[in-house]
Amino acid sequence: MKTLVTIALCIVVFSANAQQSFYDFKPSTIDGEIFDFAKLKGKKVMLVNVASKCGLTPQYEQLQAIHDQYGSDDFIIIGFPANNFLSQEPGSDEEINTFCKKNYGVTFQMMSKISVKGKDQHPIYQWLTKKELNNFEDSKVSWNFQKYLINKNGEIEKVISPRTKPNDEEIISWITQ
Repeated sequence: MKTLVTIALCIVVFSANAQQSFYDFKPSTIDGEIFDFAKLKGKKVMLVNVASKCGLTPQYEQLQAIHDQYGSDDFIIIGFPANNFLSQEPGSDEEINTFCKKNYGVTFQMMSKISVKGKDQHPIYQWLTKKELNNFEDSKVSWNFQKYLINKNGEIEKVISPRTKPNDEEIISWITQ
């Protein structure tokens, strides 16, 4: 009996430490629905932490234009509102959603507001920023509108600076290749 308990405990510990895939995440949308990343298998994904009161907020316009032009069965943009930098995203999900639609006509996938760094960092951003989890590299979310480019296999391919505009040739080339 003691051996069975030990084996069961080992299985639980091993499972808790098992490598998590990009496709294992199920965060909430800005409308409160569960969004299963498993639906993204075979697609390229751009994840962006966004904010409504940032000098880079006009990037919403370019993100929407890219979504309009390239969004399809092969490519999706996912925005994660976050209030980690100078309180530049103080609103509720409802306020953020209204702001994005009214000011930028956002129709790409927006998620519920999360933390992208610190003690309360959301698990998806833990995965994005820790090489031990993502098998790519350690990174730090340096500001609003940092872009993570995920390939069709659910692997990080590039981390793009917040100041690099969404319509930069490097990003467009990655989407279209």
